[in-house]
Amino acid sequence: MKVAVYSRGLDQEQGEPLLLLLRSLAQQQIGVLIYRPLLGQYPLPAEMLRDLTPFQVSEDLTKDVDCLISLGGDGTMLDAVTLVRDSNIPILGINFGRLGFLASIVPEELESAVDALVNRTFLLDKRTLIHVDSNRPLFGNSPFALNEFAIHKRDTSPMIKIHTYLNGEFLNSYWSDGLIVSTPTGSSGYNMSCNGPILFPESASFVITPVAPHNLNVRPIIVADTNVISFEIEGRTDQFICALDARKEIVDKTIQLAVRKEKFCVSLVRLNENSFLSTLRTKLTWGLDKRN
Repeated sequence: MKVAVYSRGLDQEQGEPLLLLLRSLAQQQIGVLIYRPLLGQYPLPAEMLRDLTPFQVSEDLTKDVDCLISLGGDGTMLDAVTLVRDSNIPILGINFGRLGFLASIVPEELESAVDALVNRTFLLDKRTLIHVDSNRPLFGNSPFALNEFAIHKRDTSPMIKIHTYLNGEFLNSYWSDGLIVSTPTGSSGYNMSCNGPILFPESASFVITPVAPHNLNVRPIIVADTNVISFEIEGRTDQFICALDARKEIVDKTIQLAVRKEKFCVSLVRLNENSFLSTLRTKLTWGLDKRN
């Protein structure tokens, strides 16, 4: 068995859980690829370093890698998605961040998570990705996202007008600060903070949610993820922001943009006790009533 270990970076006190993870993997005789920049951030014993293979880019993750372990918060998980791409390598998230909605396994569960990998006592959640198409190259070789695609006005510029179409048919013109097209996974993130609905991961839908709309009668709308959603943007400024999860690019308003369901999915490792509903209740205090 072989796993890859990825992190954006760890604080000094988080080095101990990393050491514990690497020792647990070694005890189970699991081969380890480790993200190269991580090696220089925390001193590891020389005898341990000999058994680690550094990796840097997606192409370094070979087909014999059984899992990528993400150490960090949900943002680190989003980075990990761009690393595994269409390789079908599942991602297991260890939460060193705050909320940990995607990376739901706490550091205290490291050893049990390793046992679950070895004994195959875990579940895989297939998650839909969103893909952006444009007439100019955007987002390099990773024009896809797990959470959402968003269009934003720049800084303090006036609101923009976003003409939106479903499969070429006019849907609506949004006068707003921006527009979010969210996957079911992303519906509990930025979309939710803009009063969009929460979707179950298997709902096969996108939700279109305006950001600070200038019309009282404009509300989020859920559409099937078989639709191609395209946009035309008007505004007093010549540029606006395109965001794909945590990545953004400044583009000209004459650009042609569309989003659709990505051709491949990503798999998230889930321990049996961590269901979507339990995560809603514990992480977002869904349904919490102090009277009960």
